[in-house]
Amino acid sequence: MERFDVLIIGAGLSGIDAAWHLQRLCPDKRYAILEAREAIGGTWDLFHYPGVRSDSDMFTLGYAHRPWRESDAIADGRSIRQYIRDTAREAGIDRHIRFGHRVTRASWSSRDTLWMVEAQVGGTDGMPGSVERVAARFLVWCSGYYRYSAGYTPDFVGLERFRGRVIHPQHWPERLDCTGKRIVVIGSGATAVTLVPALAKDAAHVTLLQRSPSYYISIPRHDIVAGLLRRLLPERMAYRLVRLKNSSLSLLLYQACRRFPGAMRKLLVGQVRRALGADYDVATHFSPTYRPWEQRLCVVPGGDLFEAIKGGRASVVTDRIAGFTENGLRLECGTQLEADIVVTATGLVLEPLGGAKLDVDGRPIELSRLFTYKGVLFSDVPNLASIFGYLNASWTLRADLLCAWLCRLLRYMDRHGYATVAPRNGDPAMATRPFVEGFSSGYLLRSLDAMPKQGSRRPWQAPQNYPLDWANLRLRPVADDALEFRRV
Repeated sequence: MERFDVLIIGAGLSGIDAAWHLQRLCPDKRYAILEAREAIGGTWDLFHYPGVRSDSDMFTLGYAHRPWRESDAIADGRSIRQYIRDTAREAGIDRHIRFGHRVTRASWSSRDTLWMVEAQVGGTDGMPGSVERVAARFLVWCSGYYRYSAGYTPDFVGLERFRGRVIHPQHWPERLDCTGKRIVVIGSGATAVTLVPALAKDAAHVTLLQRSPSYYISIPRHDIVAGLLRRLLPERMAYRLVRLKNSSLSLLLYQACRRFPGAMRKLLVGQVRRALGADYDVATHFSPTYRPWEQRLCVVPGGDLFEAIKGGRASVVTDRIAGFTENGLRLECGTQLEADIVVTATGLVLEPLGGAKLDVDGRPIELSRLFTYKGVLFSDVPNLASIFGYLNASWTLRADLLCAWLCRLLRYMDRHGYATVAPRNGDPAMATRPFVEGFSSGYLLRSLDAMPKQGSRRPWQAPQNYPLDWANLRLRPVADDALEFRRV
């Protein structure tokens, strides 16, 4: 059986980041990346729906160690995918990736101080393919947090009656011609907001059908300050300054929404009212019932959604679906929406650790019973890390911090001759909190029970706060009373 010092699961944004840090900070470690798909990119290789783009600026969604060089601050999916692939190729990381390896099981052996990992390899037409087994001293899970095989679609009444086409954005058909079609996009999140203006370019009309409104923020496609600093300063210095500026502004916006929800609600809704005009019914379609940043703000680059609505190419309907008909949908208010294509932008299904089964010495691991240590390790589980970024800021800001801290941990273990590390909670009475707090998004609420838990104090907390994480992960010593180290 082939053995590695570190095995990374997933070759998306986080997996390539973890590999880059390993190569730079722990060059003596032999590692491999197991990727279930046949390409680098993760989310950005999976999603191909029209207009797919980031909803974070690329100066913070990009890696700290590799500047984003494109002009667009809000980038399309193709550009992001190419950025990840170029990063892997330039660093030689792509030579360590084993594509088509979907990890199904990982078993820890305390006797051997090894993870035994099983991966399904190949297989077509529903056939499972072969099983490949590898071993590793340390596992780093970078497979994201949602199920790739299928997104979330509610059980719509009468869906089988609809004679048109129903599509989930997670599996967009190639060469789908939307020209002259009547399209209804069900949803109110980032995906729906991205789809509507993109589809409206060719469709006869696009209707955004939402059960309840979301908060929107319109930002420029280009960062003027970034352009100026690029002309005046060396590339890396300019990139660091823009990254600091944007991460600070993002945190300030989040904190303002949490601390002054009334004022921020007026500001955000007022921005939409100015964009659509005084005659538009903003109160019905753009005034959420929840407080700002209980769900992620929907980014509208260059106001493209509002332009599509003002131009008559798109419209918004706020109501509940009573059921599907042969030609479209029937709403609870009695209105009929005719459609040739219905897009169910209704969310994701959370799937921690890619749905793989884990055990420690034959004892199954139930993530929902574990505490997360600094948001990266798990209580009582040896040599296992998971990279989980921010929900209230760019994912990569936190991924960078976690990957760097993990390398500090590995070097500390090498210096002291330790073979294993596992967090131990010495306070059985410590209060339990959800892994992600303060968010009301449906995809989170549906699956939080399957996620690990936070504790009520450090180091068992995973705050959605970049400066606080920076201090905890960069300035504090690696070892503390909660980590149990063992030699062979």
